[in-house]
Amino acid sequence: MIPAVPLTTRGARGLVAVMSSLADLRKDYNLAGLLEKDLAKDPFRQFERWFQEAEAAKLVEPNAMTLATVGADGRPSARTVLLKGVDGRGFVFYSNYESRKGRELANIPRAALVFPWFALERQVIVEGAVTRITREETEAYFHSRPRASQLGAWVSQQSSIINGRAVLEDAMKALEAKYAGCEVPLPPAWGGYRVAPDTVEFWQGRRSRLHDRLRFRREGKAGEWTVERLAP
Repeated sequence: MIPAVPLTTRGARGLVAVMSSLADLRKDYNLAGLLEKDLAKDPFRQFERWFQEAEAAKLVEPNAMTLATVGADGRPSARTVLLKGVDGRGFVFYSNYESRKGRELANIPRAALVFPWFALERQVIVEGAVTRITREETEAYFHSRPRASQLGAWVSQQSSIINGRAVLEDAMKALEAKYAGCEVPLPPAWGGYRVAPDTVEFWQGRRSRLHDRLRFRREGKAGEWTVERLAP
């Protein structure tokens, strides 16, 4: 065990200075607004509209999203994954079923997604139930990936503890040799998930922290969408 190092006076002052600087960091948002009359008819069309604007603004990886899940012990966890599909059924991403997120989703099949489009002073927040997509859908996507990514899905026993990077590099070389000249098969523990939203919130930064927050929420057995404005 590494012994605790006492914080010196100089170190404490430095920390206070950093914290003071953090407290002073702020930006007034003024690029755009979001009114009810401007919304698309459903959250998927609105998401498509904003996503196209994020691409047009040349944001770095606009499909990057924070995925939040929760374990059986109630402890939350979050990480960044990539959106790989969206339609009226939900938002699709891929992962190892035996990873931490995979284990948590198997136990509690609900998740939250956040798309942080800072340059546009926007974010989209999705919450809903999670299911695995069909094996056929996963096969089609897997074989569209670069070959190195296909091999990487076999190499990484995601979230497991390994004894150094050499473990990964050696496994990659072995698999490159094993599948040389032939198709890389789909790993049995790798596949896609779909988040079917109950709510989708569109957040637009505004002046004086009076942000626009418009949330689509499913209502009734027919699953019709209701739009609600939330206090910022």
